[in-house]
Amino acid sequence: MTDHTPALKIAMVGHGFMGAAHSQGWRVAPRFFDLPARPEMSVLVGRRADAVAAAADKWGWAETATDWRAVLDRDDIDIVDIVTPGDSHAEIAIAALDAGKHVLCEKPLANSPAEAAAMAEAAERAAKRGVFAMVGFTYRRVPAATFARDLVADGAIGQIRQVRAMYLQDWLVDPEVPLAWRLQKQFAGSGALGDIGAHAIDLAQFITGQRLSSVSGILETFVKRRPLVADASGQAGTALAGTASEEYGDVTVDDLALFTGRFDGGAIGSFEATRMSTGRKNALRIEVAGSTGAISFDLEDLNALGVYDATAPDTRQGFTRVLVTEPGHPYLSSWWPTGHMLGYEHGFVHQAKDFVEAISSATQPEPSFDAGLQVQQVLDAVEHSAGAGSAWTPVGEAAVTSSAVVDQIAGV
Repeated sequence: MTDHTPALKIAMVGHGFMGAAHSQGWRVAPRFFDLPARPEMSVLVGRRADAVAAAADKWGWAETATDWRAVLDRDDIDIVDIVTPGDSHAEIAIAALDAGKHVLCEKPLANSPAEAAAMAEAAERAAKRGVFAMVGFTYRRVPAATFARDLVADGAIGQIRQVRAMYLQDWLVDPEVPLAWRLQKQFAGSGALGDIGAHAIDLAQFITGQRLSSVSGILETFVKRRPLVADASGQAGTALAGTASEEYGDVTVDDLALFTGRFDGGAIGSFEATRMSTGRKNALRIEVAGSTGAISFDLEDLNALGVYDATAPDTRQGFTRVLVTEPGHPYLSSWWPTGHMLGYEHGFVHQAKDFVEAISSATQPEPSFDAGLQVQQVLDAVEHSAGAGSAWTPVGEAAVTSSAVVDQIAGV
């Protein structure tokens, strides 16, 4: 990358935890990867001028704004990065795509399949004009997870038979954790199911190359009332978003989601997403068992992949811990010498790299909004199954038409 490399100017809407992670990605990607375009952190957008100014100063954004609509009117913005709560994703993303801006949107794509369908349709329209959209399932870009996908695609474990995926956290174990936006359905769409279960679903489908076709699940809310947030000005995206008051409000999302699923390639899967798993901080785990081998991945040991070869002599069978730090592994050639570990934040760097490269080559970045819609449909099917006594439920189209959602967003 040189001084003559074309720039891609970015406006990021929202800040907080994901704002920090995305900022790290945009800032670091052009310094380690030879990108065809130079991402520039131009505008950070937030509702409160003082909070967004402090965040911009901390993370290196050139300027700030409090109205994302006004930012879309600017000719000098090429990319809109959305890290707000899910209830605003559809409105911002559709408007940005219609305004000719490339869009990166955090997961889950929306709060309902109908909203996600409207976003996917907007992305399809935009792609015809050379404007692209991607959803931020960042764990695909952990090198060990990408390597697992490559091994499965190459036939290293044979025919896929069984998938076990779980995402375990414990930050809600304390019943006095305040009622933040992530615990309110109107903002978050769902609880553990959409917040972290979406990652497990996407990663399982990404690694196997198969999609879930039907599910049977249960949802549970263990702590049904929590203290209201005393400081309503807490930044969206933080875990607590303020301190607890003496008043209590209803938790309207799940604490735990458990479901089984059938994949369209014949595999059977079991899934767990919980923010009540005492002692587990950020354990995204997946194991894929095949006819000739298996692979296992754990985000809490993200530089390694477990690989089992069932065709080896029985005296040499057992899971091998493969250290995924070699230059030949995905993304690693631009980083540190072999054995020097990467961390959580590097997935966001790889996300920025892949997005910039796709835009520059005028190709659809992955995962697309269509992929985000499909995950949304899985989430919706799990909710419907749980409400119907764990009945097997097909993963299908949204009940509400996406055009009705667009009209609703537009105030028609």
